[in-house]
Amino acid sequence: MAGGDMVGLILSAGASVRWGGAPKALLPVGAERALARIARLLGEAGVTRRRVVVGAAATEIRAGTPEPIRSSLEWIEHPAWERGRTGSIQAGLAGLLEEGVVLWPVDHPFVAPPTLPRLLAAAEHDDLATWVLPEYGGRGGHPVVLKPPTLRRIAGLEPAAPLSRLLPELGVQVRRVPVDDPGVVINLNTPEEYWTARRAGLPRDLPPWTVL
Repeated sequence: MAGGDMVGLILSAGASVRWGGAPKALLPVGAERALARIARLLGEAGVTRRRVVVGAAATEIRAGTPEPIRSSLEWIEHPAWERGRTGSIQAGLAGLLEEGVVLWPVDHPFVAPPTLPRLLAAAEHDDLATWVLPEYGGRGGHPVVLKPPTLRRIAGLEPAAPLSRLLPELGVQVRRVPVDDPGVVINLNTPEEYWTARRAGLPRDLPPWTVL
């Protein structure tokens, strides 16, 4: 499945409690915000149809996403976001169960530009794989490429059930793609993780910030 055959699904529905409620979608990453960067990287990889699921800070995230990115996105407001992350994914998958989907949580904005094209190429050339994920240092990360058989399984989960529950069931349908990109495993749960990653020079396509 090439990029043009995929739909990007950006997950940005949580409350960002450990950030004091400030939406991670609007975190600065260079001259961009996290959501805008992810949307741009999807587009550059050929994934031009992009959805974003919002919940707790829907109005703020929309207002803080600049044009023309804002108008290029399909916005899915999910009022039941508190029921669980998988429930937010399910809301975003409405009408997409027969498509290919790139699932990209907004708290993984430090992924390097070459990573998604590599994942898409792996998905296109591996007919058996229905879940393609990047792997760095032996750890799986994001974004992930999901094909219809796996999407239908996700649709049947409870809203609070972790997607990882499906991995043992899928077996050889899971394709792990080693990448030289620590950004795939950097989850910006806290401000400390954010600044640690920036001081380490992530994302690699941007110069590191000096923090006094």
